[in-house]
Amino acid sequence: MRSHTTTKGLERATHRALYYAMGYLPEQLDKPLVAVVNSHNETMPGHVHLDTIAKAVKEGILAAGGTPIEFPTIALCDGIAQGNYGMHYPLASRELICDSIECMVNGHSYDAMVLITECDKITPGMLMAAARLNIPAIMISGGPMQTGFHCGEEVGYTDLMEAQGLVQRELMTKEELAEFEQNALPGCGACNILGTANSMNFLSEALGLTLPGSTIPATSGRRIALAKETGMKIMELYEKNITPKDILTKEAFYNALVVDMAIGGSSNTLIHLPAVANEAEVEFDMKMVEEVCAKTPHLVKLKPAGAHFPADLHRAGGITALMGQLMEAGLLQDALTATGKKISENVANAKVTNTDVIRSMDNPYSETGGISLLYGNLAPDGSVCKKAAVLPKMLVHKGPARVFNKEEDAVKAIYGGEVVEGEVVVIRYEGPKGGPGMREMLSPTSAIIGMGLGEKVALITDGRFSGATRGAAIGHISPEAADGGPIALIENGDIISIDIPKGILTLEVSDEELAKRKENWVMEKPPVKKGSYLDRYSKLVDSAMTGAIFKR
Repeated sequence: MRSHTTTKGLERATHRALYYAMGYLPEQLDKPLVAVVNSHNETMPGHVHLDTIAKAVKEGILAAGGTPIEFPTIALCDGIAQGNYGMHYPLASRELICDSIECMVNGHSYDAMVLITECDKITPGMLMAAARLNIPAIMISGGPMQTGFHCGEEVGYTDLMEAQGLVQRELMTKEELAEFEQNALPGCGACNILGTANSMNFLSEALGLTLPGSTIPATSGRRIALAKETGMKIMELYEKNITPKDILTKEAFYNALVVDMAIGGSSNTLIHLPAVANEAEVEFDMKMVEEVCAKTPHLVKLKPAGAHFPADLHRAGGITALMGQLMEAGLLQDALTATGKKISENVANAKVTNTDVIRSMDNPYSETGGISLLYGNLAPDGSVCKKAAVLPKMLVHKGPARVFNKEEDAVKAIYGGEVVEGEVVVIRYEGPKGGPGMREMLSPTSAIIGMGLGEKVALITDGRFSGATRGAAIGHISPEAADGGPIALIENGDIISIDIPKGILTLEVSDEELAKRKENWVMEKPPVKKGSYLDRYSKLVDSAMTGAIFKR
């Protein structure tokens, strides 16, 4: 056991004494020491209840013969950071989360670990840590939030976000909005949409590093039971020496992409999956994304792309039933999972119980997946679009550019009526390096929808989008503006052509003119304090199309 380096031998008397000082018994130190990495905090609904999950996990570990040792890691709320300076930090925090877990687990020589997660950057950060450390590990999330209700209708996070535009247009009063705020988010859990939080937690099941049941609601007793099962299962993985790299194989990432395309997941998944693959030392080629997209039908449409909520998906059989359907169709590869079994065994008895929510293979929303890559002279290294959330009318669009060098200016202009139909809003210097931290552009996209421009205006950015985004929104444009990419050279009035079905993004300006502009280009300085974490992050981070990982 790794932990014996700190608990056994004559020279470890002080080490044992430190454990005894906390109330551990000598016989507990003879058992495997299992890290319980808990991202619980009181800053957001996704994490406020994770202390309950951790308690159940520890009960499971104790029941199966291990000694649980809990410690925390940070967790930021994208929703609270949204649309302000705070949004520079969530993506950047992913690396801190991974690094902090490495520090604690290696510093104290734990034998195995359970990772308790929920929201956007925490799940990928923990997956990265699991791959990097490669000791027996398993993850459990806190589960999706229940659906909200307002004025007799089911509502959620995106409905509330877009209601701000209704107030601006005087279609809703501030008093009505205040009441809406009280009802849209009814309790703990990952926000009640297919945002990045739920997307990554669902994909963790597809990757195989969680037990089946990723859609079980946060408030369900079954979620607590799953946490106990997770605590017990880590001891089995330890006994069998099944480690994350046994599970996070190329086949696992392929499966995650299949599920991602079938559910039309958040575009952020194409930042996080490559980053996890990098830690697992698995090649993640963007060509695989295009290959999977081309042959995977889009079967599930949750808010904001559709009318259903995560709770509906769970009642329809959840990700487990969806994977069973995809497995039967020959789209998944039969890989090992944290159950100690292969996917085919995990899904053998799963059934789709509502084909309105999980459509059948012969009745998809579209024949191809819900996320698309676009290339062209505006995005030589690529860009990403959540095609599933784009209205058919906007899949092909051409219009003049309206350029902004930061998110706040764009939001002010949209709500101020300065952005007019037909235009393409360009928001740049928001990439991993230039932001820094690659802020989400949910505020401007929600403003576009709220101002009634969803079928008339597109938005492109070297930043990224929340899973809550809908509309003709194309992000991750690479190279980013801070690296002198073509997006840095766009001027107001330049014609931009978008063809999402063909995967083409074109700036209709000659190469000669762009070369002239490049000669006169001066980079916008990131709005960060010298020596701060964000300053260091901007110097280390790589392109969004590599997963915004740190340069090696």
